Amino acid sequence: MDAFYASVEVRDNPALKGKPLIIGSLPNERGVVATCSYEARPFGVRSGMNIKEAYRLCPNGIYMHPDMHKYRAVSAQIHEIWNTYATASERIAFDEAYLDVTEQAGDFEGARRIGQLIKKRTLEEVGLSCSVGVAYSKTAAKTASEEKKPNGYFEIPTPEDFVNLIIDRDVRVLYTVGASTSEKLYSSGIHTVRDIRENPEEVVRILGKQGRWIVNIANGIDDRKVTPYRPEDAKSISREVTFQKDVNDYELLKDVLVLLALCVEQRAKRYGLHGNGVTLKLTYANMKGITRSRLTPACDNAVMIYHEAAGLLDTVDKRPVRLVGAGIYNLSGEEGRQLTFDDIASGAKEQREAEMKRLLDGLQAKYNLDFAGHLEQIYQYDILHKTVEYMRKHAKK
Repeated sequence: MDAFYASVEVRDNPALKGKPLIIGSLPNERGVVATCSYEARPFGVRSGMNIKEAYRLCPNGIYMHPDMHKYRAVSAQIHEIWNTYATASERIAFDEAYLDVTEQAGDFEGARRIGQLIKKRTLEEVGLSCSVGVAYSKTAAKTASEEKKPNGYFEIPTPEDFVNLIIDRDVRVLYTVGASTSEKLYSSGIHTVRDIRENPEEVVRILGKQGRWIVNIANGIDDRKVTPYRPEDAKSISREVTFQKDVNDYELLKDVLVLLALCVEQRAKRYGLHGNGVTLKLTYANMKGITRSRLTPACDNAVMIYHEAAGLLDTVDKRPVRLVGAGIYNLSGEEGRQLTFDDIASGAKEQREAEMKRLLDGLQAKYNLDFAGHLEQIYQYDILHKTVEYMRKHAKK
């Protein structure tokens, strides 16, 4: 999709059309740019940029919080259209996927028709433009999809075509080559794809196994299959929040962990997963991040996640905190879950529910919150963030 979040907002409010629109945090908040309209990009604004830097570059832009609930609904629409044409669909994000259309297309002419149909239906049925790349491999298809953005279409039929297209471009054109990897290559005088092809041993020496992969794709070699995403293939499930002002109150952090644990539980149950370990993530005011973890019995409920994460919080240095997160790891499906004594014991579920009610009642009394009939909204990131900020502002000093 083309500037997905921003495009959805423009579709729903035509008055925003043609204006530099930045989706993410507001200029007076902490945070980053999630995405921006193409009108904002000539100012130097880009995804992942600190919001204050974006405001310095584009002070007259329109800044908006993301509406994740709305974007999720639109995402379901577009993926439903795309999946119609594929034997396998590998969803990369809300707005992006690899599609294997080999069987339906038969040849490149058929793939071309499918690509144009996808563009046409996405625009007509969802009101948004997308860019399509048709190619012999995943790496080439990704490159092709970005070649003519926005509302683009591009083909890369063969490895030779791929190499000829990118050979004199910066190494960062290649999949997996980010800022850190590119700096390592630059330091050895390797700046372009041509340099990689001419110095394969040096690339492998610098980067090891990743270097061999990069040498391969620089030569157009990529035989990865389109693999449908399965939630159980994820390594972890987590949720985190960034505070607008640093937090010194560790009791407040524990209260926030209650809500984060609920979010993790909701996602785990949606996919029928449980973890065999709990993690706590903190970023301190000086931007130093730490992660603490603890192996546990099968864990998929918020009460256990909360108590384990809170216990981990007791072990860390007590310094001002910018971000807090909680999660589970070592994921398995329900079919592999071993029953614990608590599962078998009479009333274990009722005890957990009573404990969570006690925790939520405590938050309601402490911060004057009202979860009655609204608790499911806490799973939406914007609602979670607003609730946490409300708690921070109303915490006892």
